[in-house]
Amino acid sequence: MNLESDKTAESLKAETDLISETGSGSENAVSDFQEESAEETLPLSAAGFPQFPLISTLLSDTAAPVFNDPSYYKNALTHGGDEAKRLHDIYQKYMGAADQKDKTVFRQQIINIYWDYCAKIAREATGAICEPKKFLLRYALLNPETLNPETRDFFSKIIDGPSPESAVYYIDEWLRSIGRNEIKASSTDEVRSDRNDNSAHFRTLIEKLDGKLEGTQGMLRNLNIKRKENEGILKSRISFITGHSPHPQFAEIDNCYADEQKKALVEVQEILKDLSRFDREISNLVNIYTENKAASASVKEKLEKLQAAESVSVDLQALNTEFNSIRQMAKMTIGKMGNSFPMLSGEYFHRAPNDVCYRENVIRKLAWVESIDNEVFLRKYKNQINRIVPFVLLLPTYGDYGVCWEPFDRMNKLTSRGRIAVPLYPKNITIAILTAIGDYRWQFAKEVASFYWMEEGLTGNYYQWFQSQKIKGDVKLYFIQDYISWMTKEAEGIQKLDKEVRGIFWRYMPFAQNLKDKLKDRNLIYQDLYQRDKNRVMSDGY
Repeated sequence: MNLESDKTAESLKAETDLISETGSGSENAVSDFQEESAEETLPLSAAGFPQFPLISTLLSDTAAPVFNDPSYYKNALTHGGDEAKRLHDIYQKYMGAADQKDKTVFRQQIINIYWDYCAKIAREATGAICEPKKFLLRYALLNPETLNPETRDFFSKIIDGPSPESAVYYIDEWLRSIGRNEIKASSTDEVRSDRNDNSAHFRTLIEKLDGKLEGTQGMLRNLNIKRKENEGILKSRISFITGHSPHPQFAEIDNCYADEQKKALVEVQEILKDLSRFDREISNLVNIYTENKAASASVKEKLEKLQAAESVSVDLQALNTEFNSIRQMAKMTIGKMGNSFPMLSGEYFHRAPNDVCYRENVIRKLAWVESIDNEVFLRKYKNQINRIVPFVLLLPTYGDYGVCWEPFDRMNKLTSRGRIAVPLYPKNITIAILTAIGDYRWQFAKEVASFYWMEEGLTGNYYQWFQSQKIKGDVKLYFIQDYISWMTKEAEGIQKLDKEVRGIFWRYMPFAQNLKDKLKDRNLIYQDLYQRDKNRVMSDGY
């Protein structure tokens, strides 16, 4: 994602300022909807899909002592070799510079030296590293003494433990998983080493088997919903059939079946056939799921034995390549005109805790996004719908924009997760998350449409409108800007989009049904869109 266009950066900044002025108003806009659906949030949605875990605790009550440890800086650089020495030397010059010109020079020099040292730590991240090095990778925190006591206290209470959502990773966790071949490395143009060919082979098998398991679960959920619907119809039909009035000639005898009841008898027979078919399909799918689960467990056991024999062999080539990808992602979140200073420092950190993209805060914001755009993570393949949340990598940068690195693995469009990156220290978390999701929305729709992306679906219709308006610039970036308005303004019933764009989004990125029901009563514009939905359903053309 090229966020280095000055014009685009300015327009996105304008959106950021607009959101900042009104706060996270979009969350308030659907507060009624969220309150009504709060009890349904976990563990399954109304459609039977799992949802994000409910985050009841954002921060720990206990502060981690490491952030007030006077030896933190020393430990972060211990056994760091020449890279650590160079970083220490330039950092001391930067901190001690009295002249602003000298400070600017040292500030520029520190960037590459810092990333070189982090690359060295990254190669150690698969094993046990001390907390200062871990938090240097995770938060870009080299020296906590540059932060005021309140900020240090905040970071010391960010929860450092197992993730409540398997898709969200800090850098140190991500690199550990990549190095151990637990997650496939990001796609690049570089040739991967096959040193860990056996491990990679097992990981590919596990990914395919787990994909089949997820697909089977999705089909089971859909069949279960259909079975319940048919059972409900069956009960109502039987109740209707068994309702009799007295016979006109014999008071003690029930009357014969009416014509409508006879039709219901035939309908019941068809329902019983469907229920029998559903039962066979569910039984077969359960057997398939059991077999695939056993196969997956067997392959995972073989992988564990292989890794144990190799003393958890680390794919250094994969780590190096992935770290370079992470650095590119970091640049993209910052943009050409952003603050590229690589370390967390009180000199630049002026964010409110609610706008820091630590894991629990990001999960809560993603849940808010899905409560409005509730089809954002749904993927349809061969008439089956699955919910697949992309990996979310939290980057310790002062960037303002999230980005999508991959919408999905091109070798596995069915079940593979996409990859998005979000800056830890944006000016506004809503903008950071929505730019990432908007980028993901666009890239995913474009890849699915393939050669017809300028003609069909979400991207095709938006592109045709974009061309008709004779707008200059990157169509994707304008789409992301409109997506921000869609989620933060249109969700409130405030018309900010072009009429045609609103219609495109309403059809291809629909609001949650509860929110649609509310909007149609607020304005004739949304009432008209709501009626179009009904017309499309009636004509079977939706």
